[in-house]
Amino acid sequence: MEQPKRQPRKPGWRFALLALVLAVAISAVVRSLWVDVYYIPSASMEPLLLTGDRILVERTGPESLNRGDVVVFDGRGSFAPLNSGNGPVVDALAEAGRWLGLAGSDTTYVKRVIGLPGDRVVCCDANGRLTVNGQQVAEPYVYPGDTPSEMKFSVEVPAGRLWLMGDHRSLSADSRSLLGAPGGGMVPRERVIGRPVQIIWPLDRFAAVARPQPAATTTTTNGQ
Repeated sequence: MEQPKRQPRKPGWRFALLALVLAVAISAVVRSLWVDVYYIPSASMEPLLLTGDRILVERTGPESLNRGDVVVFDGRGSFAPLNSGNGPVVDALAEAGRWLGLAGSDTTYVKRVIGLPGDRVVCCDANGRLTVNGQQVAEPYVYPGDTPSEMKFSVEVPAGRLWLMGDHRSLSADSRSLLGAPGGGMVPRERVIGRPVQIIWPLDRFAAVARPQPAATTTTTNGQ
């Protein structure tokens, strides 16, 4: 009597699991080297970025930054304590949510570069304008109705550091809020992760995040 032929095993779940592992691995490599996804948890960068936006961030070196660039950066040691953490399990879940673009990070921030190393940043002058190296800065990105800053300050940005501010000045906790802290609110340039290049979610806000031209300035004369 002829024996029935054995059917070859189907790849089944093993193939699906292998494909998933490979996809995750490739995604991890891409996100660690070229682009990453971040969740916007606050209104500090309105009107450019809204709470709940997911942005695609192009990883870039700090040497390529210009005044006016929007940057994502690691705030540990400047905006956040170096030992930030809530335990391994909670931290792992939070990191998974951040990696999936479902939640923000307690140590990652999005702000705009206002002062580069060596700059003197002052606010405000007699006309209520922010100045960099004695020149008034045009800031069309500031939230409508906000002033350049309700807090007065005059700072010189040290070598290797950045002065960063949010666009929604009345709601943004930024370099101004840390003037009395170690480092004076200045963020090390090497802490910059990259620049937002695309809003990818929600779909009705899908749009490129254009890199601005170097911030326009006008010479200040006689306080006018």
